[in-house]
Amino acid sequence: MTNACLLILAMAFPLAGFAQWQWVDGDGRKVYSDRPPPPNIAEKNILKQPSGAPRINGASPVASVAESANPAKPLGRDPVLEAKKKQTEDEEIAKRKAASDLLSKDKSQNCERARNTLAVLKSGIRMKAPNAKGEVEYLNDADRSMEIERVQGIVSSDCK
Repeated sequence: MTNACLLILAMAFPLAGFAQWQWVDGDGRKVYSDRPPPPNIAEKNILKQPSGAPRINGASPVASVAESANPAKPLGRDPVLEAKKKQTEDEEIAKRKAASDLLSKDKSQNCERARNTLAVLKSGIRMKAPNAKGEVEYLNDADRSMEIERVQGIVSSDCK
């Protein structure tokens, strides 16, 4: 008697393996699966389905159970992953803002130094500057006007 039960049980398992779904997807390819097709597959595109596994209102029973279990969570979205992505984006924006603020601060300081240097150069006070050999020399009128031009260019570019 037990051998007969085992034989019947062994024969029933392969039959359960044939309970497959078959449908044509949006690209026209045949899809074989042990799960029902996604809700966007029309009834006419379902070629084969296991008996006793009807679709409910055009949606698969698995999808409708999942939707009813947690209706607030949209399918295909991971809130933890989205939160991490948002945090990474916020950190990147903060880094860019910090770099922009630092650049703006440096430009402001350069502008202030250039204006002060230009005022000293135009005042006519005798100024010393190191030459190519490292010796200190006084600026002559030609060097002073070249330096005024150079500093004026810095003021024009940094003081906007």
